[in-house]
Amino acid sequence: MATIVFNAVGTYLGGPVGGAIGSLVGRQVDTALFGTNHRQGPRLTELAVSTSSYGQALPRHFGRMRVPGSIIWATDLVEHSETAGGGKGSPSVTTYSYTANFAVAFASRPIKGIGRIWADGKLLRGEAGDLKVGGALRIHLGAGDEAPDPLMLAAEGARRCPAHRDLAYVVFEDLELAEYYNRIPALTFEIIADDGFTLQDIVGEVIEDADADVSLQGMAGFSCDGRLADSLQALGQVIPLEADAGGEHLRISRERLQTGPVTLGDAFVSTEDDAFGGGSGYSRQRAPLPPQPPTALRYYELERDFQPGVQRASGRACAGSPSVVDLPAALDAATARALIERTARRIDWTRDRAQWRTSALDPAVAPGSIVALPHLPGTWRVADWEWRGSGVELSLTRVLPNEADIAPQLPADPGRAGLPPDEQPGPTALVAFELPLSGPDISADRPRIFAAVSSSSASWPGAALYADRGDGELRPLGPSGRARSVLGTVTSPPATGTPLLFDRHSTLEVSLVDPAMALISADVRQLALGANLALVGEEILQFARATSLGQGSWRLEGLLRGRGGTESTIASHSAGEAFVLLDSRPVMLDAGILGSGGEREVVALGRADAAPATSPVLLGGITLRPLAPVHPRCSVGPDGSLSLHWTRRARGGWQWQNGVDVPLVEQSESYLVTLGPIEVPVARWFTSRPGLDLSAAELTQLSPQFRDAPVLVRQQGTHALSDPLLLCALP
Repeated sequence: MATIVFNAVGTYLGGPVGGAIGSLVGRQVDTALFGTNHRQGPRLTELAVSTSSYGQALPRHFGRMRVPGSIIWATDLVEHSETAGGGKGSPSVTTYSYTANFAVAFASRPIKGIGRIWADGKLLRGEAGDLKVGGALRIHLGAGDEAPDPLMLAAEGARRCPAHRDLAYVVFEDLELAEYYNRIPALTFEIIADDGFTLQDIVGEVIEDADADVSLQGMAGFSCDGRLADSLQALGQVIPLEADAGGEHLRISRERLQTGPVTLGDAFVSTEDDAFGGGSGYSRQRAPLPPQPPTALRYYELERDFQPGVQRASGRACAGSPSVVDLPAALDAATARALIERTARRIDWTRDRAQWRTSALDPAVAPGSIVALPHLPGTWRVADWEWRGSGVELSLTRVLPNEADIAPQLPADPGRAGLPPDEQPGPTALVAFELPLSGPDISADRPRIFAAVSSSSASWPGAALYADRGDGELRPLGPSGRARSVLGTVTSPPATGTPLLFDRHSTLEVSLVDPAMALISADVRQLALGANLALVGEEILQFARATSLGQGSWRLEGLLRGRGGTESTIASHSAGEAFVLLDSRPVMLDAGILGSGGEREVVALGRADAAPATSPVLLGGITLRPLAPVHPRCSVGPDGSLSLHWTRRARGGWQWQNGVDVPLVEQSESYLVTLGPIEVPVARWFTSRPGLDLSAAELTQLSPQFRDAPVLVRQQGTHALSDPLLLCALP
């Protein structure tokens, strides 16, 4: 490399002759310029992450690479607070969250765009350009006429805010930090700098008069971090790059300009004492095998999100640690394996070296040229030349034959890695409902309202829940969490049944929001313990058998109907109504914030939602409404009187126990018995016991006009009346 550099310097200072002189002195000052004779190119890092250091140089990137960045601007973390709760009888809870505003630069040349972004190893931005957390992202491609970022301009002012032209950077605005422990995460970026690139693109930005149109086929990306000489040396380890600076331009790999090798004339004999070749004018030797020839290539593996990969050349292993070539390029496994295979073969062939002296100065013969020798077989590459008094001395290395340059078709395994999934968050699905009491420790005076929130995508990040009392104002109810409830829609509703028997004939077909969701079957004992409880429309039921029909569709059989006091809704089903599995995943809401109006709604808004999801509260009031009485009994006495009896039920008293009365739950026991239509009854009776006696005189007064009119009973609870129970028709 020193010979190349000084060759170029000499040419710029003194023309072709100066270039020759530069080649002569290059080796003598090589150590002073580059350090020791043993030089290494750029080394790979284990996906270095974003930093913030004054004076840190930004690399140049070509093609597609995954790179860190340097934080060039940031504000203090922004604190946000949100108070939820505080409704009737419930405390308020204030939660705090933090966001950040900052800018990250990652390339010192313009780019075409960026793809994915990783934060702490997890995807922050997907392939489709979607942010996985809240916030805004603005990309500055590094154009020469780019305007300052508006956020930075507002924070710093026009006099102090640079436009960072010719510098590729991004600005994050209000990036949510909850996923990253309330700190700015370590970031890496997938840079799309070019659609394709050659060595000319890498060299031409540094040296204007350069001819380096060498194909880098198979390389998806390359990073230049430091001196151009270091990058050329890194590439030269796997691709022959002989440079010639003896003319007006720097040329790399002159062989690409040749249609065939240049045939040299006979060697010229020198009479100097220290001249090589003696009476022949040339010498040939085979260099010893390096103690540790390169047998492995480290690179950035495309199939593993640019994580470092290693490919090894075939052949017998040498003693000691293998020599590894570090190439800061993005490759696939097959290309990397082919590169190291060809490199290993080339090193073996280039051990065959020759020195040739000629008396003719041919401008077609320069470093990188391919020549043929009169007395030696094969073709040779000119490594360098020196102009001496006895002639032009060429240093040559053997060129691989065409057959030897073809890498064998050997398998290449990129390895496996636990890559973060890149899934699009689906829209939010929401069903809000009220559930009856369950358990003795639950207050009988507070409604139990839940929101079942879900999505068709497993990467759904959750949603913010709000209460709308009908006035359009959204009152926060808190987050839904990331646990997806099992939701769906009814495609084939069940037939009308009875809550008194195990329904072995009716079937229910539902389609779940995500085909990956599953329902399971349960035996009788599990059903008795509350398994497979579901809300279908406004009926709560249980199912014993769940059969998958494919594509997220399920058939449910073996039904227990009208659970939780919903027997009045058994006959009101229709296709398209909601299905919710009542397990631990629905979120309980603050009923005080939601209110009790008939127009109330629950609103859910997720990050990927184009519009908020809304739902009325199904089974509204069922928590505070007493259960309808059961077991109606009526008898006519000898005197013509009518005796009516029924059995009381209680909210939350689902388990029947022999010899033990169900709990009252209400403040007092009271019943309303009506005659005629429930909306406009013709007679009313109030009683404090589960029975009512009507005398013969009362029946005589009512029967002629209201014969066969229904006699209904409802329990009068603390907050509401129960559904009616038909006792009998008036005789």
